[in-house]
Amino acid sequence: MNAPAPVSLRHRVNQARLRLQASGQRLVIAVPFGWLLLFFLLPFALVLKISFAEFRIGIPPFTDLVTFTDQAYLRVTLAFSNYLRMVEDRQYLVAYLNSLRIAGGSTLIALLIGYPMAYAIARAPKGPRAVLLFLVVLPFWTSFLIRVYAWVGLLKGNGLINAALLSLGIIDQPLLIAGSDWGVHIGIVYSYLPFMILPLYATLEKLDPSLLEAAHDLGCRPWKAFLTVTLPLSMPGVIAGCMLVFIPAVGEFVIPELLGGADTFMIGRVLWNEFFLNRDWPVASAVAVVMLVLLVAPIMLFQHLQSREAPAKTEARP
Repeated sequence: MNAPAPVSLRHRVNQARLRLQASGQRLVIAVPFGWLLLFFLLPFALVLKISFAEFRIGIPPFTDLVTFTDQAYLRVTLAFSNYLRMVEDRQYLVAYLNSLRIAGGSTLIALLIGYPMAYAIARAPKGPRAVLLFLVVLPFWTSFLIRVYAWVGLLKGNGLINAALLSLGIIDQPLLIAGSDWGVHIGIVYSYLPFMILPLYATLEKLDPSLLEAAHDLGCRPWKAFLTVTLPLSMPGVIAGCMLVFIPAVGEFVIPELLGGADTFMIGRVLWNEFFLNRDWPVASAVAVVMLVLLVAPIMLFQHLQSREAPAKTEARP
């Protein structure tokens, strides 16, 4: 008659263990959401609020959106002139287009350089592979500002690169690299190349070599096997690497400031001028909000399309 008691106790223990696991899972999920809420959503909400304010001379240099009248009525004032100013003033459009052009070109160059490097690291033996990965991460041990400023000495007219090319007789006069868009491209590619290599390596390292062996056995040439097998399977790494390079490159300020010229007018310079020179925080906030929308909207659309294609691919499998 007393036999069911241990079963009931075991059932309670299992239920308590399941509740504890569920609580732990919710806690683990809550940590990244809390991080995003604290360091992304709240600052973005503050910037969005300032973008609808009006400029004033004082501290803070913008008006309040919500005020109370003498009759104790609540008044909400939204200024859309900050966004209209970006449409009317051509310099903002030029800055956005230059930022997208330079960031897109730098991302493409980083992909062309980073893909062979990531492929070579993924196919290297385990011992050299660790050393090669260490060399990829090694530049992060030095300050970003110092690394970019070092390129000024390398790319200027009497720098090491021009001196070496002149001594070898390859050029007759120094190349104007520093102070041009090419200097900015070189600085961005050098600074963000590890962000391209590491996602590509993580994807390529997981590829099954037997797939390439099967393609070769079927008479597929190496370049065709790469295009039909390796490249499609590595697309998640390609997309991740391109995003990690393109997104910060669009709003880059230090590299264009040190390596670019007067014609290198990117949106990061506009933000700096509006915030610190003009002290027009509402306009600067509007510029930042538009830039964020231009970057986040395509990413969200791409993730939505990927989430819709994933079930279709799963159902298509036999």
